Amino acid sequence: MSQTKQTEFEGIVFFRRNYRERDMLVKILTDHFGFKMFFIRGARKRGFRLSAAILPFTQASYVGAVSEDGLSFINAVKESTQYRQILNNIELNAYVSYIFELANAAFGESKPLGAWFNQLQQAAVLIDQGIDPAIITNIIEIRLLTYFGVQPNLHDCVICHRTDRVFDFSESYGGLLCQQHWSVDPHRLQLDRRTIYFLQVFSQLNLFNIHSIKVSQATKIKLRRTLNRIYDNQVGLKLKSRRFLEEMKIWPA
Repeated sequence: MSQTKQTEFEGIVFFRRNYRERDMLVKILTDHFGFKMFFIRGARKRGFRLSAAILPFTQASYVGAVSEDGLSFINAVKESTQYRQILNNIELNAYVSYIFELANAAFGESKPLGAWFNQLQQAAVLIDQGIDPAIITNIIEIRLLTYFGVQPNLHDCVICHRTDRVFDFSESYGGLLCQQHWSVDPHRLQLDRRTIYFLQVFSQLNLFNIHSIKVSQATKIKLRRTLNRIYDNQVGLKLKSRRFLEEMKIWPA
């Protein structure tokens, strides 16, 4: 039998959808319980007292009944703030939605994320503050690979373990190949030094250490193509939110 306990927790609203005539289901990334779905009775009624606290990309301190397996409930909100730039900008909204959906796929439902809650929260903060959302997304994607069972070696050559040579990335060998061993994989990704450099840096980067970051548009395109290929071929994950981001790129200005 599923256990439910009354508790206070910090959370960020991921998404919500209408349920029945007057209610809503709201998914929240919580600090102690991971991704949880909450049933909000009367949420669609005019003047609903918690309406501001369940808007997408709102962070709040909630009080509620959290269930181990089933739907949870919110009884009160102590304080709340909104990521206003994300909420009002469809592109920023799409990037953060993808980051959260990716993390949800990596960790699953109702599993505590530990320090990852703070990293995802910081991703939203940085994007809301104007840091390049594509780069923040790349960092999250690279660092989440291990939770999908994919651990590319981005430290040294997977064959000779040299660190002082020019590298390329090999899907077949699961990481970097130095120039001396490029011949073993004729299908290596043909990445330039700059793209390899950022893959290495991003794999170790703590989001709390980012104050500004600039990457050329050409390198951003190569990073996007590389990570799409890894997620498509090695993870086998194609999320709706990523497809929406890709479709946005071809929208008329």
